Amino acid sequence: MYDKFSKLLKNNTGILIRFDDIAPNMNWTMMERCEILLNKFDVKPILGVIPDNKDSELMNYPIKNDFWDVVKNWQSKNWSIAMHGYNHLYDSDTHKKDYFEYGGRSEFFGHSQKNQILKIKKGLKIFKNNNIEIKTFFAPNHTYDLNTFKALKDCGILQVIDGYGLSTFTINEIKFIPQLFYNLYILPYGIQSTQIHLNNWIENDFRTFEKFIEKYHKKIINLDYALSINNNTVLMKILNILIKQTLKTIRRIY
Repeated sequence: MYDKFSKLLKNNTGILIRFDDIAPNMNWTMMERCEILLNKFDVKPILGVIPDNKDSELMNYPIKNDFWDVVKNWQSKNWSIAMHGYNHLYDSDTHKKDYFEYGGRSEFFGHSQKNQILKIKKGLKIFKNNNIEIKTFFAPNHTYDLNTFKALKDCGILQVIDGYGLSTFTINEIKFIPQLFYNLYILPYGIQSTQIHLNNWIENDFRTFEKFIEKYHKKIINLDYALSINNNTVLMKILNILIKQTLKTIRRIY
């Protein structure tokens, strides 16, 4: 019985390393240090690439002129590439009415399904022109509405790295891998992803990440493994609801 429980716990516990805001203009010095670290421990992250970055804050960082060659090199190492919005420009406010109730500004929330399809298709075309296939998406600032998910399905994207829960779950054919915390934290049970914005890192942030990778690299999973877990038992559904309501309540307060 103990061995069976131990195996169940191990197979259903892991964290996917997710990087946000990957673009031609970014903190390349820090990215290169992270790449060396991840290679050392054979960690396969998922990188949220902005296909047509127009974010003025990001544009202040140094540019990598061979950016798409770098992205293809990452992909050749079995790092996963996701679409992180289209141009990373926020033009609506959710007033905490977005799907996950994160609140704040959004690139997608509030737009028509047609408009959102157009944004996603424009982004996908850029990836295709650079010989990169996209199956996974996560929106800037975690903000979606129902039109976003309809648009993603229309464009053939059925994997989203966001949401609440202790396991990968499926809603209306879209698989969600939960992203629960702002800081690096691994639960004793469950499948989740990180949320890493290395462009703003200072030395102490990198050291924290380095220690995390060194300590937990055996519990770090890749995208394929996360997607292979889809625990739809009654108990898991109850736990997912509890996690969802707890985190939503905390975010409403703060």
